[in-house]
Amino acid sequence: MSDGQYGILVVEDDFRIADIHRAFIEQSDGFYVVGMARNGSEAKAIMAEQAASIHLILLDAYLPDVEGLELLWAIRRDYVHVDIVMVTAAREVETISEALRGGVFDYLIKPIEAARMTQMLTRFRREREALANRAEMNQDELDSVLARLKPGEPLRAKSQTSSQTLPKGIDRLTLRRVIDALADAPDSLTAMQMARTMGASRSTARRYLEFLVAEQAVSAELGYGDVGRPERRYRLLEAAHEWLNTL
Repeated sequence: MSDGQYGILVVEDDFRIADIHRAFIEQSDGFYVVGMARNGSEAKAIMAEQAASIHLILLDAYLPDVEGLELLWAIRRDYVHVDIVMVTAAREVETISEALRGGVFDYLIKPIEAARMTQMLTRFRREREALANRAEMNQDELDSVLARLKPGEPLRAKSQTSSQTLPKGIDRLTLRRVIDALADAPDSLTAMQMARTMGASRSTARRYLEFLVAEQAVSAELGYGDVGRPERRYRLLEAAHEWLNTL
């Protein structure tokens, strides 16, 4: 693993969905795909060879050679350092309950919204970074890391980021330029198109775009470009105007 990068193993028997997951991960800062497994046997083989590089597993509940929950418990037993996210069409409460008892980091029901996947990856990275090199925490620090909700708060409450609390690497003036470019665009934009508009690198444009997605000011979706490969496209949301007033 390169510094600040988290490896992901995708366990999905539908190659089309697996490719969408791969494209999404490759376009998300801080993450890369370690391997792709179509069944439980392939997943176990990849884990045996590359466990040290894998930090997160996207696991389907329906696999051709093993139940996803059975594989979940096996991974939990043998690889305690790995987090698991169920990415599945399984909606049964019994399945969800067992996955939660198995300690899954998150549970995503197909079809998955890009914003929901981004939310999960953002939370994963934040928690991993916050826990790194810490010997202990008090209750307030732990609650902040886990972003625990207060009673009555909505599950997907919009972040109240202000100009005084913008994260490192996000500049207010540059953020305004990105927002203005999205507002003026006749259609959604890719990170490369935004980079050309900004006169910046693609990675810089993507960092600002993903921040706006996490703040639920911008939506993201996967489309297909001229060469047929999926690409992430960004569009300003109507709710963004309210959010902009907090900056």
